[in-house]
Amino acid sequence: MTSTNVGETAVSLYGELDELLDRIAAHNATADSYQDTIAAAEAHERSARRMSYLGLQRVMECNDRGVAGLEGYRSINDFMAFALRITDPGRRRKLMFHLMPMYSLTGELLAPKCPNLAAALADGAIGPDHAITVIDILTKIPAAVDPEVRAAAEAEMAEHARSFMPQELKVLGADLLARIDPGGTLTDDKDRRRQRSLYLSKQDTQLMATLEGHLDPATTALLRLVLDAWAAPGMNVPDDPDSPRGNHNDADPEALKAAARRDRRTQAQRNHDALHALLKAVADGGLLGKSHRGLPPHLIVTISETALRERAGVATTAGGDLLPISEVIELAADAHPHLAVFTGHSAEPLYLGDGHRLANQAQRMMLLARDGAVCTCPGCSQPFTHLEVHHAEKIGPMAG
Repeated sequence: MTSTNVGETAVSLYGELDELLDRIAAHNATADSYQDTIAAAEAHERSARRMSYLGLQRVMECNDRGVAGLEGYRSINDFMAFALRITDPGRRRKLMFHLMPMYSLTGELLAPKCPNLAAALADGAIGPDHAITVIDILTKIPAAVDPEVRAAAEAEMAEHARSFMPQELKVLGADLLARIDPGGTLTDDKDRRRQRSLYLSKQDTQLMATLEGHLDPATTALLRLVLDAWAAPGMNVPDDPDSPRGNHNDADPEALKAAARRDRRTQAQRNHDALHALLKAVADGGLLGKSHRGLPPHLIVTISETALRERAGVATTAGGDLLPISEVIELAADAHPHLAVFTGHSAEPLYLGDGHRLANQAQRMMLLARDGAVCTCPGCSQPFTHLEVHHAEKIGPMAG
């Protein structure tokens, strides 16, 4: 619907919406009938789903006007995360890409990639979870499939989304993909390259992270080869000092047998420990090169003397991750320590190095110790390992 009132803006309309929400919040529903109570709950969910579509429109308008760059943000994702406080900007951007009209390079406004799915979200019949599930299914359609078939598949799944839950949509989507490419012969290297991905999540409250993705056939084969060699029972057991390390083919057979008898890990835990051992071997073996943005390509940890002395709290890596004190103490056995000295109890360093324009390793170490593991510019979430440190001035909130 297009506004026709003179002087009316989107901001003023949202002001009216806030007033209406205040009235709804203040409403005493105890006098409502049984049927009205159910209808109100249904109306609320439909309105919330419609609002999610309108939210995509608002962000898309900001994107079309180049708001992120003009406001000093690194990307539209950062603008969503820090200015709008959207908790999952990647997901929001994915919805925008498939459900919103976009301008071509010639300035032509193109229809949404998934028009039926967009219409279903716009009228509140489905929610963002339905839309994401359908989009994930549609992106698995091979590139060789005719556009007409692809359009029919989008319409079919959008209609299913109006009646079924996301988990049910996954089953219906699997059936759809099987009908489109029953023998799997249409999928080619282009499709596999498009689908490949690997995501490492932020740490949760237990300092754990989630690793998920889609591996192409060659990467799958290589990873399975590594796991077969490094995740064998008895190999690379973190709590067993007598467990052999590295490849099981290089281990002493008797020591490996003894360690395997003591090994109570699941296959998933063995896979995890094998990945840890492999990454440590890569970092310690010099395969990461001599330097990364002026810092040695090793695990760099900052921790206060008090936390280390009291053996309590967490340390921060140069990449912005947190490590519990127990792991810091274990790492310290093989660490090369650097001491950062500050004036009194302030953050004023006593020494920063020489007068070169580009920061040297010692200066970067000092800046890491003083400023922490993230950019000091307001609204910037980039870890220290992604930053430059020699800018003459800051421009906007994302100059780090």
